[in-house]
Amino acid sequence: TSQAFADHLASYGIRPSVGRTGVCWDNAWAESFNATLKNERVYRMVYPTRDKAIRDVAAWIELTYNQRRLHSGIGYRTPNQFERELQQAATPKAA
Repeated sequence: TSQAFADHLASYGIRPSVGRTGVCWDNAWAESFNATLKNERVYRMVYPTRDKAIRDVAAWIELTYNQRRLHSGIGYRTPNQFERELQQAATPKAA
């Protein structure tokens, strides 16, 4: 059930992103990602099987969206680059 899932997330200290039904602005970042995925990849492909679609979308996210696509919201860097910079900033420097 959804309550069991919410409890499972809470046990790991994860707070789910939940918006109001029918209000796309509550989850704008996810809506934007899904639009990008559809427009830049899915609508341009013909998938012979569901498995091929799943594999292609996963590869596109990992290889293109995360490694090559620049994002204005994070200073025109890739998500992987931004994550590395955050990790480096959070890592204590050796004295």
